[in-house]
Amino acid sequence: MTLRRAGIALLLLTLGGCVTYPDISQSRSPCRSEPGGWCAFVREAAVEAWPYAVASTNAYVGDDDLFIDLGPTLNRIERSDIPMDYEGKGFGYEVFEQFAPGTWGDPDRVPVARILAFRGTDFDGFTDIFYGTLRSDQIEIAVRTFENERERFSDDVPWIVTGHSLGGALATEVSIKYPEVRAFMFNTSPFYEGDGMTNDVRRTVFNERGELLRRFARFDSAPAAELFTLNCAPQKGTITKHKIRPLADCITWIAAYGDKEAYAVVKANNVSKPMVECGEEGKPHPGTGYRQLEPCVHVARREVSDTD
Repeated sequence: MTLRRAGIALLLLTLGGCVTYPDISQSRSPCRSEPGGWCAFVREAAVEAWPYAVASTNAYVGDDDLFIDLGPTLNRIERSDIPMDYEGKGFGYEVFEQFAPGTWGDPDRVPVARILAFRGTDFDGFTDIFYGTLRSDQIEIAVRTFENERERFSDDVPWIVTGHSLGGALATEVSIKYPEVRAFMFNTSPFYEGDGMTNDVRRTVFNERGELLRRFARFDSAPAAELFTLNCAPQKGTITKHKIRPLADCITWIAAYGDKEAYAVVKANNVSKPMVECGEEGKPHPGTGYRQLEPCVHVARREVSDTD
């Protein structure tokens, strides 16, 4: 245990009252004539990443903000039992099958990938911080768990690892040890131990601008990856920005401009428009194939009326 990490862990426990000022960097989008004001490269990345954002959200089994409907692309499957000593160290994960778009209802469809989604930190106690940040126990457990899950299947379906926060650091470690494994991380923790350049071209990270863990990037370099920084909720504080469900909602909403399965998840789960996107609050998603007829300007803060 290092003094640096001990100090960081203490800060993690005391930041609940911190606030941030709205970030106005998206108040003038460079892609105003594109759907929702989101640039094409962001929409394309969101189409690829949204299933893993949903899986990372639903790795938090027992939380009250999970996706109720996973849509036609994802299917949760039974995982192995977690040994009691693993659970005692705060470790958790879920396994999903991913199917090709447009194959819903096909009785012969086979998965195009299996997803192992690591759960992130549970702030109900100090367990995750102690075994996942101050010590490397969860890293060793995550790699061992991935190996055990992969051995359960005799086919050649590729594996993808994903996770939010601490879960992102665990996914990073698996991708470092197994360079053939694709990894997607969300608001990922910078606290990992492997060589951050290994397998960097097969890792994708989505972070919300101003979220909690970005304050600690100065202490530990984030792993190399294709990085997308979104500004979905500029009015929120660092703690809310760090949560996975709002970020997953935003990514899935953006993806729904070009992906029918993402659009189905938006509708089935009543996903709301990101506050930064142009349009009135409560605006329904216009769906795939939508053309932006008027310039769209991202808003950094809600206008305050005389009655507010």
